[in-house]
Amino acid sequence: MLYFLKWGTMSKTLKQHFKDLNYGRVGAFGNDVSTLRTRRLALVHFQLFDHAFLRGLWTNLSEIAPGVWRSNQPSPRRIKRYKRMGIKTILSLRGHPAHPMSFMLLEQQRCAELGIELVVANLNARSVAPKENYLKVLDLLDTLNPPFLFHCKSGADRAGLVSALYLLHVKGMSLNEARKQLCLRYMHLKCTKTGILDHLLTCYESDIKAHGPIAIRDWFETHYDRDKIAASFNPLWKHS
Repeated sequence: MLYFLKWGTMSKTLKQHFKDLNYGRVGAFGNDVSTLRTRRLALVHFQLFDHAFLRGLWTNLSEIAPGVWRSNQPSPRRIKRYKRMGIKTILSLRGHPAHPMSFMLLEQQRCAELGIELVVANLNARSVAPKENYLKVLDLLDTLNPPFLFHCKSGADRAGLVSALYLLHVKGMSLNEARKQLCLRYMHLKCTKTGILDHLLTCYESDIKAHGPIAIRDWFETHYDRDKIAASFNPLWKHS
């Protein structure tokens, strides 16, 4: 019995230590890029804990409209490539972490070096965000001049939703056309918890059928009900 108690305590300690490493809360590992040493540590953290090694070849890069691109989280090297493509602004949909983290610091540093404007908005992949967050994104999409790029972590879910919002709000495309941005081609899985983003658009469609045509921004302002959408969503894979 004592052995199992010790093992349980050790297991909790290891999990907490791993969590601290993941969130850049151990020494200067992943939370500083001000020196050559700490930047190297941040790059290691970025590769291991932000899973950048998986995005070395898989960029999820796609042009959804002339000069408007979506992708997954870019590395500093890929941001340099985007500069050569003419990208002037990058919109990160990952928000500002509570503590400085490698993905954010490296992106900020490289954008500053290259003269790319970095804009940040906070959306969720597995839950719906407050109304104000979506309105902020729509306002940003109104003001950003192509060529620009937006990204989340994988480029599948949040980037897919914002692609749909851009096509609806800026390009005036149909909902059926816009929702194609949330699809398996970009590794978006509707049967998981990320399917709540599809459900959000389905709720928008339901209100159109019930009340008549309504612009997506007006819908967020007057009809969007975060709690109702969350309560009515039932993913097929509940543990995803």
